[in-house]
Amino acid sequence: MTEQPLHIGIQQRVLPAYRIPFFDMLAELYRGKVSIFYGNARSHEMLQTNAVPEVALHQRGKNIHLFSGKFYLCWQVGLLPWLQAWNPDVLIMEANPRYLNSRRAIGWMKAHHRKVIGWGLGSPNSSGWLGRMRTQQRRRFISKFDALITYSQQGAEEYQALDYARERIFVAPNAVAASPNHPAPRRTMQYEFNRPHVLFVGRLQERKRVDILINACAQLNEEIQPHLHVVGDGPARSALQELAQQCYLETTFYGAMHGKDLETLFKKADLFVLPGTGGLAVQEAMSYALPVIVGEADGTQSNLVRSDNGWVMQHGNAEELADILREALRDIANLRKKGSASYAIVRDEVNLEAMVRAFEQAIITVMKDR
Repeated sequence: MTEQPLHIGIQQRVLPAYRIPFFDMLAELYRGKVSIFYGNARSHEMLQTNAVPEVALHQRGKNIHLFSGKFYLCWQVGLLPWLQAWNPDVLIMEANPRYLNSRRAIGWMKAHHRKVIGWGLGSPNSSGWLGRMRTQQRRRFISKFDALITYSQQGAEEYQALDYARERIFVAPNAVAASPNHPAPRRTMQYEFNRPHVLFVGRLQERKRVDILINACAQLNEEIQPHLHVVGDGPARSALQELAQQCYLETTFYGAMHGKDLETLFKKADLFVLPGTGGLAVQEAMSYALPVIVGEADGTQSNLVRSDNGWVMQHGNAEELADILREALRDIANLRKKGSASYAIVRDEVNLEAMVRAFEQAIITVMKDR
């Protein structure tokens, strides 16, 4: 007799479109027995949340958002009724103590002898007496989970520092795409028309810091000044176009772009730059054998962008980015070598398949306890 598939429950504050391919791949592994509970995003977050999974089941609740910034709290209306109706064998939930009814969900699972896995970024050190109090609260909170999943080795070390058992921490690369099914583009050892091509892809909003990319390009000597390709749309587009008109005319704005047209730009580019936060396009750029420059992040990119395949900014200003661009664009051979490393990383290490394997291993581990 075929063993019955496990019922997997997944709690998310919101359901961003970029995460759906992962949930569907996980649901395929568990024969469709994956259900996601999620709520509504805050209006200023500008997340694309209109898509829904095709394989995974999903239940939308209502988020009540309280306060903001470091005082932000969230109450998810409908979480307990969904949990009771789906009755999962394993619940994977965001390991965030700011979600007020998470403890009730954990308590329900424990009362029914079920397993709970926390999924989070990690837990950075907090200073001061308030920081020490928060650290103690986090330590008590994560101790309630049967295992933890985080995106990076940095996150795993932060959980370990809170006395969580290392063998119960699983690192799942923060992937948004499957391993590439196309070969790496082959680029020559000279730039097209002797001018490098630098590419940015993403939503045009202030936190992406496209302004410092434009200013950095303007600081370069003429012989290595690139043609800057900016793909995307958003509230900052007009201001960025005005800035480019003032200081860097070698900038082309394309608006939103998808499919073959975007693929053509990825293949044409020599270097991909994301100076701000939110790196959804970084993995796609790497799948086209592009070296990458990214802004300092929260650890989720630390397994993706390394000295082998790119540069991570530390200070986040135009002067620093200009220095990195000079180093990158003056050495074509090294640029191509880093591009090859990018392709190997997303082909072999950071992809949806690897992310699903890490989640599967965490589930197998906690189910052994039963």
